Amino acid sequence: MIYCGIDWAEKTHDVALVDDSGQLLAKRHITDDAAGYKILLDLLAEYGDTEENPIPVAIETSRGLLVVVLRTGKRPVFAINPMAAARYRDRHAVSRKKSDPGDALVLANILRTDMHAHRPLPDDSDLARAIAVLARAQQDAVWNRQQLANQLRSLLREYYPAALAACAKWDNGLCRPESRELLKLVPTPTRAARLTRPQITAVLKRAGRKRGIEAEAERLREAFRQDWAHQPPLVEDALGRQMLALLGQLTAACTAADELAQSVEEVFPQHPDAEIILSFPGLGTQLGACVLAEIGDDRTRFADARGLKAYAGASPITRASGKKSSITRRWVKNDRLNHAGYLWAFASLTASMGARAHYRRRRDEHSDWHAAAQRNLFNRLLGQLYHCLKTRRLFDERVAFPTALTVAA
Repeated sequence: MIYCGIDWAEKTHDVALVDDSGQLLAKRHITDDAAGYKILLDLLAEYGDTEENPIPVAIETSRGLLVVVLRTGKRPVFAINPMAAARYRDRHAVSRKKSDPGDALVLANILRTDMHAHRPLPDDSDLARAIAVLARAQQDAVWNRQQLANQLRSLLREYYPAALAACAKWDNGLCRPESRELLKLVPTPTRAARLTRPQITAVLKRAGRKRGIEAEAERLREAFRQDWAHQPPLVEDALGRQMLALLGQLTAACTAADELAQSVEEVFPQHPDAEIILSFPGLGTQLGACVLAEIGDDRTRFADARGLKAYAGASPITRASGKKSSITRRWVKNDRLNHAGYLWAFASLTASMGARAHYRRRRDEHSDWHAAAQRNLFNRLLGQLYHCLKTRRLFDERVAFPTALTVAA
């Protein structure tokens, strides 16, 4: 059997092929373009790569055009963690020498000796991959929006506390259109104190507000005219210019997050698993898309529900050595799925009486902290999701969280 290892880079890639005995059969240095990809495929075909008997390939990434080309047909592609590859390198040389052709050879030998310990890339559908692209981009946009909002809040605390007080009553605070329109009109507290009620009313209407405009305009006018400390005029004007620059970035981030969320709303319901995922309490379109993006729709990806729970970081991990033993949370996990799971478990507390009872039982009977109880609830919901996706059944509250009376009966 032949094994292939590829050390990828931005412009060029190194390829190595070995046989069962570890003998190096061929090596190539290819470019990252169509010509280089053709050389690679011709090399694989020369050494017996066919549709019925494909050559497995090891590479240190799961994304990019090179991976797309390699995944044509039924060829298994293994995405090896770079840290794991670095540990394997020490088995071949103790001098800590490193080269790109040598790394390609190491990757090929990983498959030769330990292919059973690694899993090939999942065979997700094109629709699932498209949803993954949009859901991850929307998740990144939300995180970027929050980061910029935190920076803007920190800047306003230095010279413009009236703006923070005026926006504190609104949900999402500085990310709301009303807040951004107000700050764009009056970037300094001196100018904000001179705002009139008609001007504030016009800003609220321009931001899209429909109700309670007069009362809100009066509240904002009073907040801006209160007695606040001020920076020197020149410093205040400079800080206002800095704030406008940061506000432009925040506006762009809010627009990107909203547009990507709309794209997810359009694409996610088209997937066959969407109905099952949305039947779970606490899962809406955005969170459901995030969950589907990380677990995919290849049902053979996880051997059982325990593998999915470990992948998401929901199940605990045991460390035992000698007489010492400890059970702790997982630190190596899929961070995106773990973050979505935290929000999922939190939302399910109000959407499901059974989930709420399970959370209270973990807090009261097992003395769990809030985060530990939510993680345990996420662990249970994830196992139920795995079962429902495998059996093609919708979530049933009575089956998922049976009451004591139902169990006794």
